[in-house]
Amino acid sequence: MSDSLTCVSTPSPAAPPIRRLTPRDLTACADLSENRGWPREEHKWGLLLAAGTGYGIDDPEGGLVTACVVTEYGPRERPDLGAVGMVLVAERHARQGIGRRLMRHVVAEMGTTPLTLHATPSGRPLYEELGFKVTGRAEMVRGHFVHGGVEPKVFTRPATAEDLAAILRLDEEIFGVDRTHVITRLPAFSDQLRVAEENGRIIGYASAWPNVDNHVVGPLIARDTETAKALIASLAAHTDRLIRTDIDVRHEELLSWLKDRGLTSIAFNAVMTYGISELPGDWTRRFAPLTVAAG
Repeated sequence: MSDSLTCVSTPSPAAPPIRRLTPRDLTACADLSENRGWPREEHKWGLLLAAGTGYGIDDPEGGLVTACVVTEYGPRERPDLGAVGMVLVAERHARQGIGRRLMRHVVAEMGTTPLTLHATPSGRPLYEELGFKVTGRAEMVRGHFVHGGVEPKVFTRPATAEDLAAILRLDEEIFGVDRTHVITRLPAFSDQLRVAEENGRIIGYASAWPNVDNHVVGPLIARDTETAKALIASLAAHTDRLIRTDIDVRHEELLSWLKDRGLTSIAFNAVMTYGISELPGDWTRRFAPLTVAAG
């Protein structure tokens, strides 16, 4: 989920200012999520506010009117890509043009940096109005993973500190831009971080991080579908929680396999881009994002 807004009118000239959010705003962001019927997701907000740039408007009565986070990738001075997520407007301020104003501000702040986001059906019209184009789809699946059948014959193991350099190289090759400042946070953010290995070479990696009552699998980067299956199965073997992940719909075989093992489809999001016709990198080896809010 990356948006919860419907906007129709234009804000007045006296509208309160948009400001940068910091990790100190975590509770207010979680309160805003809850206000819109989302889980509080404090763990995820903590990562996004630390690794990305938050934008928001203060509510004179306390808390936030609106918020979103942009996670930039590539060189700090000239990012290659910005991922927009967690776009929220408080219920009592909805349909007043506030979400549109926030997004226009973000697009202007990012200048020539290409942008991407995952849009819900309700948020998509606004993003299209702002110039975002649909370039793909992701399917969210969730459930208790059922082991059985022919298991993928790919060796996986827990990642170690010594694996980090190889993980970063593989991630940049497949994602298409440098995500070092986010990927290096995975060992602390995730409950599990595992790699797939062949002849001593890392051919994929995935993490499972806690979110409410489930473990989210992401990022999921793998040489091929069999490697992706092996990583998911190995993560699922070490948790009793529900498994949730967002899979690029072009990975039909993996989605079918997950549904055969107890996961069910719960949502579809449109993958949208601004300033580029498609995402960089190699989609055939990029199976799931870290989170739809950060790519």
